[in-house]
Amino acid sequence: MIIIKNIKGLVQVREKSPKYLSGAQMQELPVLENAWISLKDGRIYDFGSMDNYPENDAYEVIDAQGSLVLPAWCDSHTHLVYAGNREKEFELRLKGATYQEIAAAGGGILNSAKTLQNTSEEELYQQSAARLKAVMHMGTGAIEIKSGYGLELEAEMRMLRVARRLGETFNIPVRTSFLAAHAVPESFETSGAYVAHIIDEMLPKVVESGLADYIDIFCEDGYFSLNDTDQLLGAAAAYGLRPKIHVNQFTAEGGVALGVDHNALSVDHLEEFTKADLTALKGSETMAVALPGCSFFLGIPYTPARRIIDAGLPLALATDYNPGSAPSGNMNFVVSAACSKMKMTPQEAINAATINGAYAMGLENEVGSITKGKRANLIITENIPSIGYLPYSFGQNHIKEVIIGGQRLNSSN
Repeated sequence: MIIIKNIKGLVQVREKSPKYLSGAQMQELPVLENAWISLKDGRIYDFGSMDNYPENDAYEVIDAQGSLVLPAWCDSHTHLVYAGNREKEFELRLKGATYQEIAAAGGGILNSAKTLQNTSEEELYQQSAARLKAVMHMGTGAIEIKSGYGLELEAEMRMLRVARRLGETFNIPVRTSFLAAHAVPESFETSGAYVAHIIDEMLPKVVESGLADYIDIFCEDGYFSLNDTDQLLGAAAAYGLRPKIHVNQFTAEGGVALGVDHNALSVDHLEEFTKADLTALKGSETMAVALPGCSFFLGIPYTPARRIIDAGLPLALATDYNPGSAPSGNMNFVVSAACSKMKMTPQEAINAATINGAYAMGLENEVGSITKGKRANLIITENIPSIGYLPYSFGQNHIKEVIIGGQRLNSSN
């Protein structure tokens, strides 16, 4: 049991946590000043004002000494399980090659797939575990991990097994998405033929394994069409797999509305965004997810957060951590970029990276707010002047300590 006392501000306190926050609600970030919080059996047990501090010798006491405490980040879109890196492609882009040109020349996702197919499961686990440790120490307390660098059944299953093992080993909520429809392998002439193969040969075995929580597809010009997406999501629905889809990264061609039609939990990227997309999301239960780290790294537009929020819609933030277009899992940078590049307020960005991020991976009842009974996944900051200082002072690490599942992280975990 742990009790943290002398907290300057206990951030994101919710007696009853909402599923998600929309529009003007995203500006509301409740803070309990001069507070304490107690943790028991890996869960948030109680909290209150220091005026009513419960002295209890049974607790391990952490003196926050005027720091802020907030729920750990909820990163709802990553490709954290991968092999090797793509730094050579980074240099090609600096010399003028586009992401699409590199992919057309056999680089990009196909490059990562070749590397992963030649990497053992244990080596893949070790590489991925190192990344997960790093992002946990940067404050991530729940994460979604996609497959998609296998592009064949055995390699895709290998990725999903590694993702499941990571969650079990590190006691962190991990949600998995089956993303075989990430790129078309060279052995298939058309995207439609590959999608048919996924539906007939891969999907039944993945469902039988129980390794995937969601289905995903890269609905984008040059990758998978609206028809491909409709076919795959329809087939997955028959197995009870809900979609979380990549859409509108480079083009806006109706993928958002199609995702909503299939009751997608989230539509992710949205760097290109139309009035029709906005209309499609209104009244739905589908979360829009922005990935500013990808926009920063590729030099493409940022998701229009102000249009989305000002229209009364919800928005979540995630890293898109992957070797090609967003090689960083730092949610602190994502929150900062959302403020400086997408004109979100600190309150909106923090809500997007906690409560709304939790919803975008089906974990809204487990993480994302300071609510009794939720998992004790917390960030203790340095002694900073305000919550707005986190995105403002983006070049430094302002996290003093991270607690996951009621356990304090140290250099060995």
